Amino acid sequence: MIDLRFSEEELDTVHDRITGFIADTIDEAGADGAILGLSGGIDSTLTAYLAVDALGKENLRGLVLPGQVSSEENMSDAERVARDLEIEYDVIEIDPIVDTFVSTVPEVKGDHVAVGNARARVRAVLNYLLANHENRIVLGTGNRAEAAVGYFTKYGDGAVDCHPIGNLYKQQVRQLARHVGVAEDLAAKTPTAELWEDQTDEGELGIDYDTLDAVLALHIDGPLSTSATSEAVGCEERVVEDVRTLYERSAHKRAVPPAPER
Repeated sequence: MIDLRFSEEELDTVHDRITGFIADTIDEAGADGAILGLSGGIDSTLTAYLAVDALGKENLRGLVLPGQVSSEENMSDAERVARDLEIEYDVIEIDPIVDTFVSTVPEVKGDHVAVGNARARVRAVLNYLLANHENRIVLGTGNRAEAAVGYFTKYGDGAVDCHPIGNLYKQQVRQLARHVGVAEDLAAKTPTAELWEDQTDEGELGIDYDTLDAVLALHIDGPLSTSATSEAVGCEERVVEDVRTLYERSAHKRAVPPAPER
């Protein structure tokens, strides 16, 4: 494993930079607070802790949005985080809404990718429905590793006003979470977007996060060649090439939708 962890001094600096960013984003938008979707996963949990540090518990509202494939464990963890932080939160079942969409286009039934992405987009709509009503902004929970390979739903979990932890590799997310007091069982749990049954992030990506972080840091964000990265990380060159392909093919997700030149 390539060690991308921060020093203790750097952790404090990163914490202050992110909380300052959240507070500044709220102020610049003239907003009264923030909305955050809580999944029970480490990314949303860390974002919640940082948002409370930045805004105070009274200015963060959580939404727990379970679907048919959401595990009771994750939804329980999501509510646990909200209770631990003492923030206001709501639980809204999204299946009736998703089922309505699917019933209007019956041929998509059974297409777990299309329906899974619809679940993510329904959650985004609910986040913004409440955010607009209460003059709040929507906080994203995406990290650097997932953004780089396009591991998010366009106009779904990617539909947010800002990404507080968007510059952190997954290894750094876990480290900062422990630093701010997130319980170890949450910091170490297996990541899943729960878009379909038995889905896990690493299973869908086909690579573990430590390897992905390392390839991104050394090859995509860094200067090393494919062969040098392969040797440094201890993986096959094919793995490095696969990450490069994911990065290039997902560029559209990280950019404003294009228009023809004038």
